[in-house]
Amino acid sequence: MRRDVFQAIADPTRRAIIALIAVHAMTPNAIAEHFDTTRQAVSKHLRILTECELVKQEYRGREIFYQLEIDKMKEIDKWLEQFRKIWENRFEQLDQLLSSIKKNN
Repeated sequence: MRRDVFQAIADPTRRAIIALIAVHAMTPNAIAEHFDTTRQAVSKHLRILTECELVKQEYRGREIFYQLEIDKMKEIDKWLEQFRKIWENRFEQLDQLLSSIKKNN
């Protein structure tokens, strides 16, 4: 089953996992140490993130390391950019309005 990337990042635990592995690749056990949950629950989150191509697995000997898939994160950022421009425009309009009100008082 192909999962939606935005559905995947909607979960706070998965966002926290992304933040952890953004700095460097980690094993599932190392990731699980940061959460008050079972190793199996962390594995489920990692599976969902992998299915969405937000993280990728790298085998080093007998260990599996998970690392952030930067290109997929860039796709998310590109999609968000359209809204960032709208927000910045609205904040600019609000700033101009507040400046105008301040001048009139």
